[in-house]
Amino acid sequence: MKNPGSIVPTVSRRTFLSTATALPVASLIKPLQQGGGGDDSPWYSTLRRCGQINYNEIDPVKIDPEAWMDYWASLKVNAVLVNGGGIVAFYPTQVPYHHRSQFLGSRDLLGEMVVAGKKRGFRMIARMDCNLAYQEALDARPEWFERNRDGSPRPHAECPWLYKTCTFSTYFSEQMPAIYREINEHYPVDGFFTNGWPSTGPLGVCYCESCQKVYRQEVGGIPPETADPASLIYRRYYAAYMDRVLGIWKQWQTVAQERKPDAVYVGNLGGGLETVKSVKRLADGAAWFNADHQGRTPMTPIWNCAQQGRVARSVMNGRTVTNVAGAYAVGRPTWRHTSQSQTELKMWLAQVTASGMVPWFHWLGGSPEDNRWRNIGRDFYTWLAANEAHFRNRRPVADLAVLYPQSTIAFYRRGGGQVPAVTGSEYLQGLYYALIEGRFLFDFVHQENLSADALAPYRALLIPNAAFLREGECNVIRQYVKSGGSLFASYETSRYNEWGDPRQELGLSDVLGASWAGEVIGPHGNSYMRIEQRHEVTAGFDGTNLLPAGEYRLPVRARESSTPVLTVVPSFPVFPPEMVYPRTPHTDEPAAIFREEGKSRVAYFSGDVDRTFWNSGNDDLCRIINNAIHWLLRGASAPVSVKGDGLVEIFAWETEPGYALHILNYTNPNALRAPFRRIHSIGEQQVEFRVGRKISSVRALKADRELSFHQQEDVLTFAVPSVGDYEVIALT
Repeated sequence: MKNPGSIVPTVSRRTFLSTATALPVASLIKPLQQGGGGDDSPWYSTLRRCGQINYNEIDPVKIDPEAWMDYWASLKVNAVLVNGGGIVAFYPTQVPYHHRSQFLGSRDLLGEMVVAGKKRGFRMIARMDCNLAYQEALDARPEWFERNRDGSPRPHAECPWLYKTCTFSTYFSEQMPAIYREINEHYPVDGFFTNGWPSTGPLGVCYCESCQKVYRQEVGGIPPETADPASLIYRRYYAAYMDRVLGIWKQWQTVAQERKPDAVYVGNLGGGLETVKSVKRLADGAAWFNADHQGRTPMTPIWNCAQQGRVARSVMNGRTVTNVAGAYAVGRPTWRHTSQSQTELKMWLAQVTASGMVPWFHWLGGSPEDNRWRNIGRDFYTWLAANEAHFRNRRPVADLAVLYPQSTIAFYRRGGGQVPAVTGSEYLQGLYYALIEGRFLFDFVHQENLSADALAPYRALLIPNAAFLREGECNVIRQYVKSGGSLFASYETSRYNEWGDPRQELGLSDVLGASWAGEVIGPHGNSYMRIEQRHEVTAGFDGTNLLPAGEYRLPVRARESSTPVLTVVPSFPVFPPEMVYPRTPHTDEPAAIFREEGKSRVAYFSGDVDRTFWNSGNDDLCRIINNAIHWLLRGASAPVSVKGDGLVEIFAWETEPGYALHILNYTNPNALRAPFRRIHSIGEQQVEFRVGRKISSVRALKADRELSFHQQEDVLTFAVPSVGDYEVIALT
């Protein structure tokens, strides 16, 4: 069959190489279009806007590199990602079994793209894929590929002519480095990015020769059928896998820098709250964290992207974090050649920016017929560029720390069978939702980053059922409370070690003031908390003695004798109506324990009030959580207060020129069901911002207007007249 790649004007490999040779590499690499860090800062620490065109195998037929780079220039991007190779090579590769696009013809598409980008001063990153290869590679190098237990290779579900490669094989340690070196030799790229690897999702079990060797020599057993964290074999394989990933990451970073010391390798991370592989260990090896978190599925909350920003920042300690925003119709089904809802895409880009990440705008397909997405990216990016100084964040402004319970999210499960399995992220989702409703400022602290220094900036630590905690992590929390910090915790927090092995007593029993008194009870849908005495936490519950309780609870005893504020009313039938009455209307079992010791306050709920709020949306559960948080803070003024109607998430930053307040408007019937289709603006928001300097200007960047304000000592007050999808208030 005639190769259609030969019917369009092309730049041959010889032409590209002669051009690249005639021009010194330094002349192709202009300074970043916008400012950055100091002289010793890596170039990627100054990134503010990225773009990616992800072309497909047939695109060499008619793709226009100059037109694409003109588009990215109109967005004022700093870096562009273009396809290099891996599954498909878009240049005339000489590496054996590196499949060249059947439509490439005489073109060198990678070379054309790199030259076009360098002429415009962009950093150019080669986008690679290490996860799949063709039948010819499978036939020649069968040891590169994942295997099922019966020894059969694993084809891709939608493209059965492609087969999955194994991380433990020499495909990763030899074949991919050979491809990187070939690209480095001929093209002045500034780094490499791998699609889909290593990811933070579940760890699969492979039965290839390489993995069998790992099991025999490092794990000491045979591969398990399933990824069960209770299995010692699985735990050892998990540890061996993490070591392998970090070793490969380091090798690829070294290879990337062989020709250019400032080059970088970037892995594909992300996953939002749902991280199984240790994102902390991955971040320890990453100079640049890219979250490939492109959009949300229909039943995912709109704040899913902001959560991704919080997770990434909890492990990167100020280093570069980017997030991919897919411009195509993300979701289920997925339409990758038509545009995302414009309103949804705007909100996704806003969350990327507000949460402290750098937007990475992405389109798939080199010759799109749907171009509605282009103006969304251009408008947002040019606005970012015009106001860039206000997005150079120095530190977040927040007084609450939320524990990101990595081990619980990765491995904790309850229920199953006829009962839907409970996953570890549901507790954090419920607490997160309550914090948004309460308009609190908070940061995530990763459990593996727990230390006195990490917790020092915060007045309270909030723990949403961190059932799996290490002994050392319990000790850090204990010392934090002893030093005057306050604590919120729920349900089975500290009942198990990081793998789920049960302790004889809660690891934080002394801190929580509770001893567990029996196995978990639930699920049940008609149990209650009885108000035994009035307390600050019960404020707003006039007219009732009963409050809804969690779907599950851990029976506990109070370690100190006192009248509980809330007690358990055990579950009773919900149907038929004649049977709906409590068999045991009064107990002395605490549903919650509230303790004070010195400057510290501790609020512990024995039920999963956070998760149950997430699944039910019950207003009483939201109120009791927020009341408990306010009680922990002893009525102290928040660093920033935003009062008004609407469901909003707020971020506040100390920036290079001053401060920035980001207000994300989630007031929308599609907040919990994608996508947003239109904006529902909210009215005036009254702001009180505590600052450490004299403020001379308050400006709404989206509305492009100055706001009147009043400052008395360190308290600044002003009103934001309205918020559409997103507003940023710059204080200078």
